[in-house]
Amino acid sequence: MASSTPQETLETLGLRATADPEALGGGDIGKVWRVTTSQGDVLVKHADEQGLEAEADGLRALQAADTGLIIPDIVGELPGALVMTYLPPARPDRQTHEAFGHGLRVLHGQTHVEHGWHRDNFAGTTPQINTCHEDGRVFQRECRLLPLASLCLQSGRMDRHLFDQLSSVANALESWLPDAPASLVHGDLWSGNVHFSTQGPALIDPAIYRHYPEADIALLELFGSPSTAFYDAYWDGDAPDDWPRRRALFQLYPLLNHLYMFGGSYAQGVRTAVAQLPGS
Repeated sequence: MASSTPQETLETLGLRATADPEALGGGDIGKVWRVTTSQGDVLVKHADEQGLEAEADGLRALQAADTGLIIPDIVGELPGALVMTYLPPARPDRQTHEAFGHGLRVLHGQTHVEHGWHRDNFAGTTPQINTCHEDGRVFQRECRLLPLASLCLQSGRMDRHLFDQLSSVANALESWLPDAPASLVHGDLWSGNVHFSTQGPALIDPAIYRHYPEADIALLELFGSPSTAFYDAYWDGDAPDDWPRRRALFQLYPLLNHLYMFGGSYAQGVRTAVAQLPGS
């Protein structure tokens, strides 16, 4: 993690702060500041070097997708530091929520034959395995459910009975979940990573990979409350008939990750999701 001040980071990149930095938080992962510079307002983020490299990779992929959603521009990178354009917040209206739904639909419409990504990245602070698989069920089992369940078991966050139930669910995916082309997904799409800016709806802090698009929507419902306008634009009449079951499946991974990181009540959330799925 960068040990310099945000002003020093900017100076190294050839920018000059014209006002004191405003701390915006960052939690356990790092520190974030808004800084006014001679070239406009920027965000300076200091965090783990590998995590920031993965974040920058995801931002570039989202920009290249050209969805109409706003993605922060990368101003500069240093070891342990990432500088991005600052996006002033705005109050969203129905049109903004519709634009978010449409843009996410466009993102998910960009498909690939393999589920995964060209590199591993992070779900919060947890390493996220993105080894590519042509079958989405295999990817979900081998790169999402079983690795996190094993971490939870080894750390004492999960008992053996729940682990065995979850393993049975993971091994039963082919019995009900069709394979599908791999959509480009944000990967950490909770409400805090959807930013309504003055320029329009924006995506920040990606943990990007390719998989079933429901992975994004399930997480958005787990830690957020998407609007009717969003769903009208996103589904456009094409919501899957078995959405409740798919939602339970794709909420398992973020629930497992939160159980691994924080413990506590997330175990019950895992049990509830597992109980809704074949194989349990």
